[in-house]
Parts: sequence; structure tokens; C-alpha cells
Amino acid sequence: MSWLKSMMEKEPPEPQNPIGTVVIGNIEPDMHDTAKEQVRKALKRAGFKTIDAGKSVPAQVFVDKAKEDNADIIALSVNTVPAKNNLAKFDQALKDAGLKGKVTLIMGGAAIKKEDAEAVGGLFGKNKEEGVELAKKAVAGKKK
Repeated sequence: MSWLKSMMEKEPPEPQNPIGTVVIGNIEPDMHDTAKEQVRKALKRAGFKTIDAGKSVPAQVFVDKAKEDNADIIALSVNTVPAKNNLAKFDQALKDAGLKGKVTLIMGGAAIKKEDAEAVGGLFGKNKEEGVELAKKAVAGKKK
């Protein structure tokens, strides 16, 4: 079984014709990146170009990366209450950059609920499969 685990943890190849671009990371001060990595790899396997912003990322870095890479989606991993408390700051940074409503916001993690995501106009996924489905629906909606 250990070979199976190692296969599951391998980095998927870059998609040749990405269906969308996702900036993904842990909002500051969250340092728990296991769940974020699972979602990032699942998105990559599903055909998305992923830009890993990293752990404990300030809101402005997400905004800058999203603009720089013309991202369709920003995916936030929120696993601590202090990180959850930074969602309002993140929302303001999106507004200030003119990205609010232009970039789809998807989030999940141990510290947030669907209501928290909706409060800042985001979509909530409780696992990597839901995150991929939300991302696919988001890019499908943009192409219409």
C-alpha cells in the first residue's frame, strides 16, 4: 500500500491546455498546508493551472498574483481562527484592486463554514472534490 500512497502524493503534470487559472494558498497567519496541497493537486489533475501563493499569505499577495496571472479563481485555505479573522481584510483588498466579482473566490478549511465564505462573496467547499467542482462550475460560467 505504501506505493499507492506515494503515487497519490506525486505532483501532477502541468495541464497542456488549462481550463482556468487558480491562485491558491493559506491566508495569513495560517501555516497548515496539507489540505491546501491536496486541493491544489486535485485542481491541477482536473486541468487547472495552479499558482501556489504559499502559507501565511497576506491578502495583498493573493490580489497581486491574481492580477499578474490573470487568474479566474482565488482559492483560500482557512484552518485557524486568526486566519478567518483576516477574511474581511482580504475582501477589502479584492475591492480595492477592482477584482471583487471578477475573480471567483473559493475557500475551505477547518476554521470556516459556508456562512463565513458567503459573507465575503465566496463559495465554500468542504473537501478537495467539492473545491474542484466549484472551480469547474466557476470557469464554465465565465465562458458563457
